[in-house]
Amino acid sequence: MTEQTNSAAQENDVNSGNKRGLLIIGLLIAMLFAALDGTIVGTAMPTIILEMGGLELMAWVTTAYMLTSTTIVPIAGKLSDLFGRKIVYVSGLLIFIIGSALCGVAGNIEQLIIYRAIQGLGGGIMMPMAMIIVGDLFTGKQRAKWQGIFAAVFGLSSVLGPQIGGWIVDAWDWRWVFYINLPVGVIATIFIAVSLSGKKSEGKVKFDWAGIFTMVVGVVSLLLAMSLGGNEFEWLSWQIIGMLVLAIAALTVFVFVEAKAEEPVLPVKLFKDKTFTLINSVGFFMSLGMFGATMFVPLFMQWIVGISATASGSIMIPMMVSMMLFSIIGGQIVYKLGVRAQLMIGMLIIAAAFFLLTLLDGSTTRLVASSYMVVLGTGIGLVMPLLTLVLQDSYPKSQLGVVTSSSTFFRQIGATFGMTLLGAVMNLQSSSALKEKLTPMLGQLPEEAKQLADQTASTIESNPQAVYSSLLDPSVLSQLPKELTDKLVPVVKSTLIGSLHAVFWVGLLFIAIGTVLALFVRNMKLIQPAKEDKEAVAAASEPQLNHI
Repeated sequence: MTEQTNSAAQENDVNSGNKRGLLIIGLLIAMLFAALDGTIVGTAMPTIILEMGGLELMAWVTTAYMLTSTTIVPIAGKLSDLFGRKIVYVSGLLIFIIGSALCGVAGNIEQLIIYRAIQGLGGGIMMPMAMIIVGDLFTGKQRAKWQGIFAAVFGLSSVLGPQIGGWIVDAWDWRWVFYINLPVGVIATIFIAVSLSGKKSEGKVKFDWAGIFTMVVGVVSLLLAMSLGGNEFEWLSWQIIGMLVLAIAALTVFVFVEAKAEEPVLPVKLFKDKTFTLINSVGFFMSLGMFGATMFVPLFMQWIVGISATASGSIMIPMMVSMMLFSIIGGQIVYKLGVRAQLMIGMLIIAAAFFLLTLLDGSTTRLVASSYMVVLGTGIGLVMPLLTLVLQDSYPKSQLGVVTSSSTFFRQIGATFGMTLLGAVMNLQSSSALKEKLTPMLGQLPEEAKQLADQTASTIESNPQAVYSSLLDPSVLSQLPKELTDKLVPVVKSTLIGSLHAVFWVGLLFIAIGTVLALFVRNMKLIQPAKEDKEAVAAASEPQLNHI
């Protein structure tokens, strides 16, 4: 396809003012519910397993969605560049709605896993498309403002998901966790379909089938290895090693295929551009590290401070509120600070938050923990909108879909790696410390506690987190003699604190790497187009960058 044809396929889907509001509402609704689906289902899983069984397959309900939603992201971005935004986005919405309906009628856990994979395809198309369309609709400060708002909505879903999921399960039925997407999805689809103009490509479209195939094989193999390693299979098992070898081989072939493809899914030449590589690397390491907080701070508050699961979840609300606020603020002040300065400030604030998390101990209050999360949310809010904004303002409209979806893709890959690596750090540190400190004590327990001692000893190596959840669970402790709990609990708590501190230090290391990478980002100063030229702004195909 010629450059001229490609450009024609990439015309701005900018609509008249009377339709733009309707489109924005549709985008916000669609993004909120696509993001909610990543967290809302987890709350319903115990009820689903109780009804359907299949406890051994429970993790696959989440894994199936994660695999398809992550893998489809760069493909969706490229297809939107080729065919226009409307057909790709509406297709994603319809797939998501169909997948949600199928999940609601699933008769067994195997069907639910398959239907979640279908739903993930729709969700994976929807997530980057909202940001791509915002890039089409706006330029300058307006683009920055709306990118911040959409990033804030994504953060809001992390807070609302568990609460909404719990409420639906308690008030109605777990199937409504999926059914609720149907009316909302239909409304969003109608809004977007009637307000988003469709652009058709000219000439023959050439699909990069080889690139799509090798990328799917490579990414799925890599994500499966990261998800199953240390859980379903040992890290050095032939299954995990085989997946990693297949991932490396497929992704290596993918690089060669993309270098020769006429319309590559993810052009290799983009990685030669310093801005593209550095910005996506910063996003990857930020996501890699930040899951140390989002995964493990609630556990700390439950098992060490001793508050309920619901109350521990509320610890995350201050982080999300500050993230939402500074996502919006950060989209505005970047025009004064410049990209590198704001990236550095945001990453340093995130690093400071991780250092504060290493100070958590048994005397930490909810107020103190919440204040640490506010610091973390502030840093994330300053960084996250920039990761998309800079890429959109650095490339022409013909590549907007590819570069925007790449930002989402690398952050999702980073999140998956983060959950795996930090979980492994937690388990390794816990297993080692429990063997050293707790195992000798188990052998000294009285005869009546022998069953508990044997069960705990066998669990230390295979699943150390289960030791914490049992020996620090108030309902379990209430059934044990006080003399026994007085001996065991302090040791278990000190071991858990040390293990979580190790997780936070490793998370801090990842953030530090991201901070160093941010140093090398060109100090781009985004230029706001003149106010008097509003019509030209709306039609502009490439916002300007001033490289200082």
